[in-house]
Amino acid sequence: MNKVLMYTTRVCPYCVSAKRYLANKGVEVEEIRVDEDPARREEMRARAQRTSVPQIFIGDTHVGGYDDLVKLDRAGGLDPLLATLAQAAPDA
Repeated sequence: MNKVLMYTTRVCPYCVSAKRYLANKGVEVEEIRVDEDPARREEMRARAQRTSVPQIFIGDTHVGGYDDLVKLDRAGGLDPLLATLAQAAPDA
């Protein structure tokens, strides 16, 4: 999976913050609204082992929520992880 996937709900300030944070890095996010589809919420629970939103996946790597995303970036791990997506993308 060569994309950034984010499980969200309509009313979620952390979801908005996470999307904005990634957009500032030039990253396009595929958003899955779990409040509109119970099956997708269950998918999120199974993949992330968490029930809160957002849940962010970069490729096959589960990052976690907004705070986890920021922590990963401050530790220097976000940009290299995003770079692996760019390298794996066709015609990148």
